[in-house]
Amino acid sequence: MIQGGDPKGTGKGGTSIWGKKFNDEIRDSLKHNARGMLSMANSGPNTNGSQFFITYAKQPHLNGLYTIFGKVIHGFEVLDIMEKTQTGPGDRPLAEIRLNRVTIHANPLAG
Repeated sequence: MIQGGDPKGTGKGGTSIWGKKFNDEIRDSLKHNARGMLSMANSGPNTNGSQFFITYAKQPHLNGLYTIFGKVIHGFEVLDIMEKTQTGPGDRPLAEIRLNRVTIHANPLAG
């Protein structure tokens, strides 16, 4: 998986749009059952801030622990490039990875 959303770049930074942590929103019907699932990263229950992750493959051990709020539906070639990017200490990419454009569809998780 790849994780982002930390403006400090330390893995510990970032707040939500509300200026504080917010509660998990776990739904039993949403699973980390495919490549490209988009979820909130956290440091324990109800500690969501600004960080998120995108899965490279099924991750069933994450089900019920992280709020899923979207999925990749186009641009899997970009996810392929991110996955193949060489990493260094702390599993950080050696080259900067930046999402320059994201399109949000009304409800990509429906149906």
